[in-house]
Amino acid sequence: MNKSQIISLPLSLTILTLVACDSRDASHRIVGQLESDRIEITAEVSEPIVERAVIEGQSVAAGQLLITQDTSRINSRIAEARASEAQARARLDELIRGPRKELIVAAQANVHGARDELAFRETDLDRAQQVHELNLASSDLRDRARAARDNAKANLENLQAKLDELLTGTTLEELRQAEEALSQAGARLASLAIDLQRHSSVAPVDSIVDSLLFEVGERPAIGQPMVILLSGRQPYARIFVPEAIRVRVTSGTRAKIYVDGLEEPLAGRVRWVASEAAFTPYFALTEHDRGRLSYAAKVDVLNARTRLPDGVPVEVELLLGNDKE
Repeated sequence: MNKSQIISLPLSLTILTLVACDSRDASHRIVGQLESDRIEITAEVSEPIVERAVIEGQSVAAGQLLITQDTSRINSRIAEARASEAQARARLDELIRGPRKELIVAAQANVHGARDELAFRETDLDRAQQVHELNLASSDLRDRARAARDNAKANLENLQAKLDELLTGTTLEELRQAEEALSQAGARLASLAIDLQRHSSVAPVDSIVDSLLFEVGERPAIGQPMVILLSGRQPYARIFVPEAIRVRVTSGTRAKIYVDGLEEPLAGRVRWVASEAAFTPYFALTEHDRGRLSYAAKVDVLNARTRLPDGVPVEVELLLGNDKE
């Protein structure tokens, strides 16, 4: 071994050591991008859009109106339901009050008339029977007279039953039926009121309007997204943790987030790490290939002064040697 070879040996060892350290540090610094949880506001009714109350990129608060759809059809159904409820309430009031005196007098008059009719039909039947016994009339005349008498008798029984019902008053069963009918009408009206509210779409949480998918006048189908929101006060960094350090990365692990366009890194904290690997199926892998596994993770940005834009590339350095906050 010559002198130059002896000198180059320590230098080579130093370079290899630095490369190994850089490689080890690089394994803790992972590329990713800023993302937000996306919320889709879908159409619950197939009605034309009459108002867009927000614009794309606007910050909205929870409960703020986003889109309004036409309410003409639901308003007519609500008017019909209100009329049905009023009818059911009037029927219940009528049963509670009981029959009117005029109805009782009319029913009594009908009974008296039916009795007179029955007496007349019985006399007519007797006359027809006598004529038939003298062989002065056919049996058809007698049978018709008997049928008329029977109809008059049945009519009297029917009218007498109605009079008895009025005199007896309302039964408990009738009152219960009327009460249930009124409750059913009220429930129907309440359901339609909920449907009316769903013609106006509001923001479920504080968020940013990412995109409006329909213009005023368009009619979305039921279940079709109308608005895309980006939730949260700040986007998070989405990264993929290598398999080699997965066991050391948990919820709460501290991190530094390097954002393109910012000179200083931002503080971060791991919010969530997936329990299943992405990209490469974990089964059927050799020990050498297991290093290719990656686990999706979300790292919250802690100290940004303003909201960062989605889609910006970042690098996340996981501080695995430090304690969690």
